[in-house]
Amino acid sequence: MKKVIFICLGNICRSPAAEAIFNKMVSAKGDLLIPFSDSAGLHDYHSGEHADRRMRSHAFLRGYNITSLSRKISKEDFYNFDLIIAMDKSVERNLISLAPDNLSSGKIELFTHYCTNPLFTEVPDPYYGGDAGFENVLDILENGMPSLISSLY
Repeated sequence: MKKVIFICLGNICRSPAAEAIFNKMVSAKGDLLIPFSDSAGLHDYHSGEHADRRMRSHAFLRGYNITSLSRKISKEDFYNFDLIIAMDKSVERNLISLAPDNLSSGKIELFTHYCTNPLFTEVPDPYYGGDAGFENVLDILENGMPSLISSLY
């Protein structure tokens, strides 16, 4: 079974949404060998908290239930996951600098590498914006997730 972890800055908007979308799309495939997913943040600003209520609300309207609690990425995550997905280039650079070895840093990828829309180069942080920012994040995640999931089988 493949294991993937989604990483953003604080683990309350983008990465928990990615985890929920991944889980729903994978379960819809009906496979017995379901890949495992998790999410975390670079920082522990919101450790133990639910995802941002705005993201949970927008995701719910699209049929996604975000239930994860925020946590900071750990050294063990670099060893326990097959794929470490960064939501933007800054997160990707930070993850590479945190990776304990070359094998671990080789697991890090930018989410938008899986997107079919070439205009999607990063998953932007919607935290300080309005509704359109949360909808944009969900659009990007829904665009790239099928390709990501296909790559795991």
